[in-house]
Amino acid sequence: MKKVALAVWKFIKSEVVLCVALLLAIVSAFFVPPNAEYLNYIDWDTLALLFGLMAVMKGFQGAGLFDFMANKLLGKANTSRKLMFVLVFLPFFLSMVVTNDVSLITFVPFGIIVFKSAGLEKRIIPLVVLQTLAANLGSMLTPMGNPQNLYLYNASGMSFGELILIMLPYVALSGVALAVIICCFKSEPVEYECRESKLGGAFSLTWPAVFFVVCLLGLFDVIPPLIIAAVVLVFLLIADRKSLAKVDYSLLLTFVALFIFIGNMKNIDVFKNFLSSVISGNEEIVAVLASQVISNVPAALLLSGFSSEWQALIVGCNLGGLGTLIASMASLISYKSLAHEYPHKRAAYLGQFTIYNVAFLAVLVGLSYLIALF
Repeated sequence: MKKVALAVWKFIKSEVVLCVALLLAIVSAFFVPPNAEYLNYIDWDTLALLFGLMAVMKGFQGAGLFDFMANKLLGKANTSRKLMFVLVFLPFFLSMVVTNDVSLITFVPFGIIVFKSAGLEKRIIPLVVLQTLAANLGSMLTPMGNPQNLYLYNASGMSFGELILIMLPYVALSGVALAVIICCFKSEPVEYECRESKLGGAFSLTWPAVFFVVCLLGLFDVIPPLIIAAVVLVFLLIADRKSLAKVDYSLLLTFVALFIFIGNMKNIDVFKNFLSSVISGNEEIVAVLASQVISNVPAALLLSGFSSEWQALIVGCNLGGLGTLIASMASLISYKSLAHEYPHKRAAYLGQFTIYNVAFLAVLVGLSYLIALF
């Protein structure tokens, strides 16, 4: 019995957002008993595309593509500043395509290894903080950059180009700010020996590339997302069960639970009227503030149920990923990686992480107000 309790507690600690989402869905079901309408609450197209993209990225990871690219770029870096530029801007640009989660899972542990071998451990904390910022900021630009963008993009019905134009000023300013910060660090000569990295075979590289293009066709409404998900599932069951097993199913289940909770809340007039009155005209700032407490993915799902001001929600939920450690759940990936290697540096990391994040959040919210004025 004790082992079961410990296992349950371990699961709750590792999947806090999922557990809270399930609890909210269950509690809401007491007010709106389960019925066939529950199926209509769920945005199946978003779930299908999210599944397909996650499977594709696991395929690329398994093929060693990201490590190979990083080593090729680092081979030409002979100073600490050049190393930092590569290690920070890799997640910045790749997160636009491979999601912020995948960027951080791949490049934070990689960056720690590189800085260790280059004798730059004194700069580990700023490196990981900047990598985390870079992934969260770069991913704001595209629908597939992060889960909240994918959902809001589908829910809004806007075009691919429209979303990019909305977020481009924020991402461009963020890139410049990251470069300026890196230039403030003293540049020192380093000797770094690239670790051996091998690409997988032709098949392991080809199938993710093909299905990535297919997922893009789904984003552009050329192929129905549910068909894409079904084809990817059948293919992986036959050809690559390892990649299929590594998909983040807890995120998919979190989405389902939140869809049910939000759908039920919309059927409770008191709650619906209250939340609608709070959000109306304040979508962006409410999204930013809500993200600090419940993270930006749940905030996007919750607030979109009570407002159709899509541009404000997209900007607010993206900027809301800055600030607290839980504002973007992807940030926890970096924290866990650093805490595992350097347990004694956790407090220092949290301090620097918060300072950098709050500063970026303040600057980008300021930019938002300037854009609104013009």
